[in-house]
Amino acid sequence: MTQTYKFAEKTIELSTVYDRVHALCSGYESTGAPDITITTTEADIAAEAANATQKSSPAYLEELAVYRKISEAMLEYDTFLMHGSVIAVDGNAYMFTAPSGTGKSTHARLWREMLGERAVMVNDDKPLLRVTDSSVFAYGTPWNGKHRLGTNISAPLKAVCFLERAEKNSIAPVSKYAVYDKLLMQTYRPSDPVLLKRTLALVDRLASAVPLYRLCCNTEPDAARLAFETIAK
Repeated sequence: MTQTYKFAEKTIELSTVYDRVHALCSGYESTGAPDITITTTEADIAAEAANATQKSSPAYLEELAVYRKISEAMLEYDTFLMHGSVIAVDGNAYMFTAPSGTGKSTHARLWREMLGERAVMVNDDKPLLRVTDSSVFAYGTPWNGKHRLGTNISAPLKAVCFLERAEKNSIAPVSKYAVYDKLLMQTYRPSDPVLLKRTLALVDRLASAVPLYRLCCNTEPDAARLAFETIAK
């Protein structure tokens, strides 16, 4: 099946073995000449299966292969994939990142409960970030986590918070040097050396353009209140 979509301002034509990925991408359809053409094959699916930590259906593995190809193609347009939960408040985006299971989604939920309609989920798992000369923009994509929390919108990224679990809530700005290893760990890093070099350059530009914070927090509403009052106000 072949269909055209728009992700992070780029029109992408997807030709796939299975239809499942097109159902996933519903709501992102587009028209016009593609900037990027992505084709997946049985070999791509087999490669994903070889690297998978658990057995999955071929159709699901193709979803992974498609996003891997999209993420690598997007590097040419100063756009990269970073693992995290992004929420937009009053039109500005804030990203919470940490290893899986730390509480990114939980913290984003606390923001939504606190702020109501002012808060909109951009992407709860794998947003695309586009770095420009003056700012960074976060984009929703269909690859937005197991709870499918995300919206087909973009917003300027105003802060990145590195979450750590703690009994007492605290937040403080950090330098990019203090969290650079964490940034890299949460960023998709292609195996191709040329693409990896582009990725590292974009990560460095992100870290220089957007305020960075370390947020030690529990799962109580006060954690969201402290974070919001510090980085958004």
